[in-house]
Amino acid sequence: MMEVLFLLLLTLFSIHMIVPPPAAAAAHTDSIYTSCSRTRFNPGTVYESNVNSALTSLVNSANSVNFNKFKTSLPGSTEPDVVYSLYQCRGDLSVPDCRTCVAAAVSRLGSLCQDTSGGSLQLEGCLVRYDNVSFLGAAEDAVSLQKCGPTASSGDVVTGREAVLTYLTEGGQYFRVGGYGRVQGMAQCTQDVDPQKCQDCLRKAIDGLGSTCGSASWGYVYLSKCYARFSERGFSTKSGKPPFPRLARWSSSASTVCGFLFILGFL
Repeated sequence: MMEVLFLLLLTLFSIHMIVPPPAAAAAHTDSIYTSCSRTRFNPGTVYESNVNSALTSLVNSANSVNFNKFKTSLPGSTEPDVVYSLYQCRGDLSVPDCRTCVAAAVSRLGSLCQDTSGGSLQLEGCLVRYDNVSFLGAAEDAVSLQKCGPTASSGDVVTGREAVLTYLTEGGQYFRVGGYGRVQGMAQCTQDVDPQKCQDCLRKAIDGLGSTCGSASWGYVYLSKCYARFSERGFSTKSGKPPFPRLARWSSSASTVCGFLFILGFL
């Protein structure tokens, strides 16, 4: 009997090891939105050199930290030539993933906002932005993108959404995640703003989610300096990918271990 149960457990663990993890979230380099300045600069100018230097600094910095900001002014620059820039990676990204995301954003900005004096690209895992007008530290809450999904499948999702959004509102960090039942939520500010400006920005984003996407199964609001989003767990976009990583991925492993311990106790 002991031998049979041991073989059964070994089989279960082997199956668990080869089963792939839950579907990964949308790749952190998937595009969310792009915004380009209407003003342009002439190629070969000092401003172009400052833009290239600033964007290179963003990618290099992402090798070690998930946020940084720069004021770039190469020799020979005048005040109109100064470039202000930042990048902000999602709080749960590893350093290698952060750098990959920032590098992808910088590369795309070069073509999407070619020769424009400013540009902003929000990817799934990071934001990259530059401009010739300083925005660093400023409180900006203009809506960049807002979208709601289809109606939720049950009232439990609406209840979970309300609980998650309340939790995200009350959190005090720049990056916040939480889950309730089948609903997950995420919110983040760019770290160039102080905590109070972050809180004000997130409150506006979260209030917008609650009022605009009240009965939806998922929704997101991106403002200039922050975003908030929620989703019914397991929801997939039209591309077949969840809108962001599932929380508590350890649950399936934990259940397997608990089952193993229960059987040992029974023996």
